[in-house]
Amino acid sequence: MTSRDTLVRGLWTLFEPIHAVTYFSAESRAAFAAIGLTRYWDGYFAGRSAPLGAVSAAPVTALFSGFAPMLVERALPAAWSVASPAAVLDARAAGAASTLRTLVPDEDVAARAVAALAPIAAEVDTIGRPLAAANRALTATGDPYRDLWQATATLREHRGDGHVLALVTENIAGLTTVVLRSGLDLDTSSMKRSRGWSDEEWDDEQSDLVDRGMLDSDGLITSAGRDTIDRAEQLTNRLATTPWSGLSDARLAAVAAALAPLANACAPLYPQPNPIGMPTPWDAAADPSGATILAGPTPR
Repeated sequence: MTSRDTLVRGLWTLFEPIHAVTYFSAESRAAFAAIGLTRYWDGYFAGRSAPLGAVSAAPVTALFSGFAPMLVERALPAAWSVASPAAVLDARAAGAASTLRTLVPDEDVAARAVAALAPIAAEVDTIGRPLAAANRALTATGDPYRDLWQATATLREHRGDGHVLALVTENIAGLTTVVLRSGLDLDTSSMKRSRGWSDEEWDDEQSDLVDRGMLDSDGLITSAGRDTIDRAEQLTNRLATTPWSGLSDARLAAVAAALAPLANACAPLYPQPNPIGMPTPWDAAADPSGATILAGPTPR
């Protein structure tokens, strides 16, 4: 029988594509540019951290994990002198909602999805999960596209906060994760570029992982490295289950059915593999038991 952890991971593959439009869509970039955040990373770091207020670079680097401090420091706190957190919150919601409305113009589809997901997002556990807590505290707007996107943001950050805790537990947080995953399933050149690390920093970390027995001399993951990734993913999956714990498998399947049309409409926006490690959406209709859901990342 498929475990509850795995089914919840399958649900992540359905709400993550809806949430991630804010990082990939032209409408989202245009919404940030309209308030003066014309550079991609200004919109990314300000947009994702805006629920916390006008936060500086250091805590964002710590909370997001994996980004070079210098990359974050280029955006924050300078972005707050261009646009307030309130303006950024409105821009990120407007851009995401515009994208979702274009991809799925039937508002009833969005309304069914938000009715299924918003009550779950409202009940996420937030101790030790600052990004989830800050997103959960935002009020609903009455626009089904905005409210659906915000529900996915809360659940995505809940899982993300737990993932960082799992990476810290395995002593692979920050740059270590990025280099290790690049030896498994992510593209080294794109990850180095998108996370802002220098060649020297990358090479030093790779050398350390070779010394730890997690990468081989060619930079490919070893069995020990894969075991570490697997433990971190398993803990991430377990930590993500709490908001769903009171729901039956049938209710989980109903949530999956409500999200599927939107997740599938959003999926073509993302390359595979993509820099955020997002898998293809779970086809809950064809696989209601979740037998095809992978428990973690797979090698390239």
